[in-house]
Amino acid sequence: MLYKEFIESVEARLEPVYGRPEGRAIAVRLLQHFCKISSYEHIVNPLGIIGEEFTVTLEKAVLELITARPLQYVLGFEEFCGRNFFVEEGILIPRPETEELVRWIFDDYKNTSCYPDRIRILDAACGSGCIGITLACEIVKSEVFALDLSEKAIEVTRRNAAELIKATKSLPANPFMVFKGDLLEGPDSQNIIERNSLDIIVSNPPYVRDSERAQMRSNVLEFEPTEALFVPDEDPLIFYKALVAWGLKLLKPRGAIYLEINESYGAEVVKLLQSSGFEEVNMRKDFRGKERMVKGIFLRRSLWYVADNWNFTQNKLRVKQQDTINCGGAFSSLK
Repeated sequence: MLYKEFIESVEARLEPVYGRPEGRAIAVRLLQHFCKISSYEHIVNPLGIIGEEFTVTLEKAVLELITARPLQYVLGFEEFCGRNFFVEEGILIPRPETEELVRWIFDDYKNTSCYPDRIRILDAACGSGCIGITLACEIVKSEVFALDLSEKAIEVTRRNAAELIKATKSLPANPFMVFKGDLLEGPDSQNIIERNSLDIIVSNPPYVRDSERAQMRSNVLEFEPTEALFVPDEDPLIFYKALVAWGLKLLKPRGAIYLEINESYGAEVVKLLQSSGFEEVNMRKDFRGKERMVKGIFLRRSLWYVADNWNFTQNKLRVKQQDTINCGGAFSSLK
């Protein structure tokens, strides 16, 4: 079969799932990956012949794609910030919007010479590890922790870290540690990271409301882990509330929190950070023009009181004799 014939055939077969333009792009990626051709070979040589040794593998991949299995699972990887991250069922596929969140951190920490110690980073709800591993590879003199509740995520993050951090030749390998933890159980549920020791917390937590399922494609709903995607409509900020408490307890003064968000409640996340003691809160849009990421700086040491008294079991502030501290309405939106 010729390159041209294969592309046209796959484009038609995948049309019911992806539409013709995306089906065509997928066909080209299959040729590039399995036949090891360049990104332009099918254009300059459309009559190129696919070797017989590739036909069975290509057909198997197409049959999987027809069932709506994501291309990234079929190929076994997704590119993120110039690196190929291994992914499989049970792992959230990295998205380009998240690359923008990581680049925001790159921009803020271009010059690490002003930091006497390592920049300590927590990738909370790490999934494939794409955020934390990329930061470990790119930020000189960093120390990265990656946390997830999923055993599969921990396994895959460790695999990606072992392959990708080791392959980084531009700097000595930075410390990278993966551990199991539940964000909703609070920072006191772990004993890995010391209090007030982090420079950065970054997270792409679940943020798609259950009511938004109907808007999502079958290749996402049927294959990607729902626990990494969805939150209840009645409490869509549940993970952001938890992340704020982790920040109040674990960030250094002037430490930063970077969050990917649902564009439908960006203003609410901003208000949550501001009312919880974070300052210089900024929200940015992604390349599609949607409000997608928020950053806040932790300045108010008095709010460690709030972090110490946050009840993760009941998801509310424990009430006791009020200290003579002005909490400035912290956590008012969480009660």
